[in-house]
Amino acid sequence: MTILEGMATETDEFARRTDPYRRELLAFAYRMLGSLHDAEDAVQETYLRAWQGYGGFAGRSSERTWLYRIATNVCLRAAERQGRRPLPAGLDTVVGDRVRWLEPVPDALVVPADSDPETAVAVRTSIRLAFVAALQHLPARQRAVLILRDVLAWSAAEVADLLGTTVASVTSALQRARARARPPIDDILEPSEPAVRARVDRYATAFENADLDTLIALMRQDVVWEMPPLPEWYTGRDAVRRFVGGTVFPGPQTWRATHTAANGQPALALYRRTPGGAWEPHGIQVLAPTPDGFASVVTFLGPTHFEAFGLD
Repeated sequence: MTILEGMATETDEFARRTDPYRRELLAFAYRMLGSLHDAEDAVQETYLRAWQGYGGFAGRSSERTWLYRIATNVCLRAAERQGRRPLPAGLDTVVGDRVRWLEPVPDALVVPADSDPETAVAVRTSIRLAFVAALQHLPARQRAVLILRDVLAWSAAEVADLLGTTVASVTSALQRARARARPPIDDILEPSEPAVRARVDRYATAFENADLDTLIALMRQDVVWEMPPLPEWYTGRDAVRRFVGGTVFPGPQTWRATHTAANGQPALALYRRTPGGAWEPHGIQVLAPTPDGFASVVTFLGPTHFEAFGLD
């Protein structure tokens, strides 16, 4: 075997052993960093570091544990360097353009397509906007502990070994994280439920037809409407009605809505008609369906989000 053939064989072996974990590592990095772009960079760095150290990997741990050790360290450094990514309603004060906002993640990139229904539900639950936004209020190390323990179900001993600390330290960090990171919305329904799909269909039709009464009726009384990167937000049906009726709905046939899925929730890709009749990408709107109606509507403004969703 030539040197080049040996390198090719090692590369193939590395890919075979590590590629199965790429999707779940992307989900982990997204929970840590709140940005698909930053998460993809973190996963790329994780695999680069793993490849560089592959020759010294002795198999004392599983490939999965080894990769998570690298990914956690990469994400901790990135989170400490970049700071948190909130949603507008999570800010104490309005700070405008200086904020690096939370970003949406397409379900297709982080929810395994071939997983059993229970696993798919668990992944969707762990990437919901309210949960990821709550994580952003934690220090980076507490964030990692909460994800590893409560989302990935690692033992305290496993997390302590990965972080190079004690079980007592992990337990203490987990208690503090749980107390601070309780999502404000905890009764979000599964997007696959027929009643939820029907409700989203009615919402999309109402949006396209500028049917304000129907749109508002589908929301909870305490609904929150957000539009990052705009720092303003609106709480309650009356406030949302005034804003949408006065600003969002200049008339019917202004909007076109395409169904998609983001953060384990139903979502709409919104296109706005230009004066010339063309449809321009406007934003990705993520809905939080609950038994009493949509609890939140978060529209991530701008065409830059569309490519990740496979949309023009």
